[in-house]
This record gives sequence, structure tokens and C-alpha cells, in this order.
Amino acid sequence: MTHRSSPSWRVVCFFVTACYEVRMLHSIVTHPGGAHKDELLAVCVLIAETSAPVRRGVPTEEELADPGVAVVDVGGRHEPELANFDHHHFPREHPPTCSLSLLLQARGLYDDAMQFCDWLEVAEWFDSRGPKKTAEWLGVPRKAINQLNSPIDQTLLGRFAKSRELAVGEPLYEFMRMVGEDLLDYLRVIRERIAYTAEHGHRWTVGDLEVVYLPRTDPLPDEPSNAVRAWILANGLERQVAAIVYPDRRGDGYGIARYEDHPRLDFSLVSEADDVHFAHKSGFMLKTTATEPGRLQALIRGATL
Repeated sequence: MTHRSSPSWRVVCFFVTACYEVRMLHSIVTHPGGAHKDELLAVCVLIAETSAPVRRGVPTEEELADPGVAVVDVGGRHEPELANFDHHHFPREHPPTCSLSLLLQARGLYDDAMQFCDWLEVAEWFDSRGPKKTAEWLGVPRKAINQLNSPIDQTLLGRFAKSRELAVGEPLYEFMRMVGEDLLDYLRVIRERIAYTAEHGHRWTVGDLEVVYLPRTDPLPDEPSNAVRAWILANGLERQVAAIVYPDRRGDGYGIARYEDHPRLDFSLVSEADDVHFAHKSGFMLKTTATEPGRLQALIRGATL
């Protein structure tokens, strides 16, 4: 492709600058009472980095002054050099932020998280502006905020809120470790996926639609479709690309999907083709045994409205 991406300096920054600070951490403190997604996720990241025990309570002055104690969403201080990550003392007009954002900034991962994690900006708004203003910002009814919650959210936040201390080996602690590991892994490899797509991918014009095609290689990236989507975002092509074509990890063929629900494509229209073994009824994607670029393009033309 004409666009090339190299590993982000932010990822390098994480390893060379933040690693020493992370190794110093020996405990994590966050506030008692009700729990919210931002501090829970921040604690998840810290657990994944350090395996340090967690205490939910009011931090002492000694803890706030100790760079070995990460103080999250409490304490009235934003001092990354002392591992203090609170935002509640920021002025009212300060742009929406949250404790997770402050932690990711300190790790050099914030910009990539904002670009590739759509949920982060919503979390910032929700934590600093509340559900009503967040709904207005999103352009949805206030009720929609509650409708997006699930028993997973309620149980995880509720169990965390009831805990006074958490340590290695406890079920909630280990689940939080997995959440933090997955988030960090995603942010650390996203630039690698973008570079992979830049090296191997192709841009097609099928009719009047633009398509990004990622051929099969050995080895494949863990999530080929996510690699393509990340490359599109990194290059600002969200409004240009209509579909993506990527290797099917479950077989030797390919997946074809409309990008961001492009209105001109309905892959259910080609569901009866001999080489299409699955086409979603809603028409947003298909799986095919076809491997030749010409045939893949023909399927896209057949699905074009």
C-alpha cells in the first residue's frame, strides 16, 4: 500500500520510560464505596502490570507521597511521577477525562487508546459529566445509557465495590488481571497490525466502491479483520472504504464485510453462490471458499446495491 505505518513511539515509550515506574509499584489504592468503570479499568491495568494487592479506602499522606503506591481516582492529585491518578480536582471546564485516561497517558498509550478504543471517550464523558450530559453528547435518550448496561457490568462493578482488599489468586482479582492484560496487549500490538496491513494489504476499486484486501500470509495476524480496520482508522479512510476482505481464520477462504455498515452492500444477495458457505441474514458479512481476487471482487459486485 502507499500508506506505511511504523511502530508508535508511544509503545516504545511504554517500555523504556514506564517500566521502571511499574516495577516500583508494590500496592494499589482506590476509593471505597460505589465503583465506576474508569477506576476499575485503571486498577485492572495496574494489576496486569504489577500483581500488586489492592486496597479500597482513603489514601494516607504517606501513600500519596510514595511512588510505590498507585493511588487511583481518589486523593485529589494528578502526579504521574508519584503514581497518583485522580482528576476530581480538575476545574469544571476541563475537557472530559478519567483516571484510566491519566494512567494511559503516563504509559504513553493514551493517543492510541483514544483512536482505536471507541469506548474510552464515552467513559471519560460518563465519569466527568454524568449520564445525562453523556447521553446528550452521544445524541441518544438518557434511558439508552442504562439500556447498554448488562449483568456483566453490574456484577463486576458491584463485587469490586463490596471488596475492601483484593490479592493474587482471588477470583475477582484474577478476572481483573485478564481484563488489564487484554487491554494492554491490544494497545501494544495495534501498531504492529497496522504495519502488517500496510506491508501486505491492497486497495481495490470495485465498481465505484473502495475495498481494502488483506491476502493470506504465513503466519497470519491473530485478528486479520481487526488489523485491516486499524489500518483504515490510522490512515483516516473511514469515509472512503466500503468493504474489507480478509483471511478466514476458520478455513482457507476469506471473509468479506461491509465497513462501518456501508449502505451500498448487502452480502445476503450472494448467499446462494456455490462458494459462499455463510452469509449473515442482515447482509453485513459473508464467508467464502473463494481465494482468487477476481472472484472475491465478483462477490462484492454481486452484493452491491
